[in-house]
Amino acid sequence: MRHVAAYLLAAMGSGQPTAATIKAILGSVGVEADDKQLNVLIDKLSGKNIAQLIQEGAAMISSMPACGGGGGGAAAPAAGGGGGGAAAPAAEEKKEEKKEEPEEESDDDMGFGLFD
Repeated sequence: MRHVAAYLLAAMGSGQPTAATIKAILGSVGVEADDKQLNVLIDKLSGKNIAQLIQEGAAMISSMPACGGGGGGAAAPAAGGGGGGAAAPAAEEKKEEKKEEPEEESDDDMGFGLFD
């Protein structure tokens, strides 16, 4: 990913990125470029329209099913069948534990406020 990010930065600045410009970008943040990966990237993207590649990639990503997020939690109770009712009280108990009152602020600042 670091090579792709540097390639895109170089494309924004100079038009057609070269290995030297990508190495300079990566070197400016203390990252050493891998010559083999860099050459493969330049060969595959050489002469292609970056904006068009991004649009095509976005279309591919949008067609993929979403993973993680809230979707995984909803499937678990449905798979349990009739035993799904037992999980609900446990979830309620966890919610009640989180409702603890916030502790009073300590005087770690020794009486001085941020804007005093």
